[in-house]
Amino acid sequence: MNNLNDPPNWNIRPNSRNDAGDGSKWNYALLVPMLGLAAFRWIWSRESQKEIEKEREAYRQRTAAFQRDLEAKYHTMVSENRRAVAQLSLELEKEQNRTTSYREALISQGRKLVEEKKLLEQERAQVMQERRQLQPLRSTYLSCLEKEEDWQRRARLLLKEFEGALSERQSIYCSLVLPRTKRLEIEKNLLVRASTDPVAVDLEMAAGLTDIFKHDTYCGDVWNTNKRQNGKLMWLYLKYWELIVELKKFKKIEKAILDE
Repeated sequence: MNNLNDPPNWNIRPNSRNDAGDGSKWNYALLVPMLGLAAFRWIWSRESQKEIEKEREAYRQRTAAFQRDLEAKYHTMVSENRRAVAQLSLELEKEQNRTTSYREALISQGRKLVEEKKLLEQERAQVMQERRQLQPLRSTYLSCLEKEEDWQRRARLLLKEFEGALSERQSIYCSLVLPRTKRLEIEKNLLVRASTDPVAVDLEMAAGLTDIFKHDTYCGDVWNTNKRQNGKLMWLYLKYWELIVELKKFKKIEKAILDE
């Protein structure tokens, strides 16, 4: 049996011819510790191998656990990334749809504005054409209006004079001391002027005056000094004649334009 280190003089050679008898005994004496050392080294190698295998298994388990943990984190990260990508894709699709809607709305609004512009241009052209057609009528209207302004001015002045006379007449009618003859004189003068003045005749004031003289008997209280508080029917007729003045003015203008 050879030594592990295999030194030349330590080899056990039971059948060596050159060694003496004592040398053989010495070699056999070394056999026991050598066997013990070999056994120790074998046991130590076996235990070391077990420890190595144990550590290797622990390392493998730690590596496997670490790998599983990494894989779990990887899958979790992949899932989160997929959800994030899906959410971003959804938001992007919404934004694209919204952008498309805005674009379509802007296009539609642009087309609508173009159509409205065309309609406005057509209406403007039509208005300009009507304006050119109405220009002669406008000249006629202004000319007639100027003529009627003079008649209307005389009519307003006449009504103002009749208002004063009727107020005086009604005040005398309501008075307990003023003579009746003065009232009758005012009534006669008003009827004569209503029958002779062209404006009064045009307004047909004579019939209204007769109605006032017969039926307007309203007076204020006894101590009344305000002439405008006497009479009711006379004020209605005065307002009516003012409206007739305005109406006749526009009727005359209308007739002149239609005749044109």
